[in-house]
Amino acid sequence: MATNLPFDEMSAEDKIHTMELLWDGLCKKGGGVILPAWHGEILAERESMHKAGTDEFEDWNVAKGKIRNQTS
Repeated sequence: MATNLPFDEMSAEDKIHTMELLWDGLCKKGGGVILPAWHGEILAERESMHKAGTDEFEDWNVAKGKIRNQTS
């Protein structure tokens, strides 16, 4: 099913909200998607960093706020 959205008329906030809805939908029904090999490589690297204690995390709501501030 093709859906046409008026991206040129949407605000940055509306675009981000639309992306969040898309990601939520993919997370719920993402089965059957074939991921590229480099995804696995990045995940392995991040897991290694986590085990070594060298990773850094930021609260998702804080990160979204920073993104919104940069795009508005």
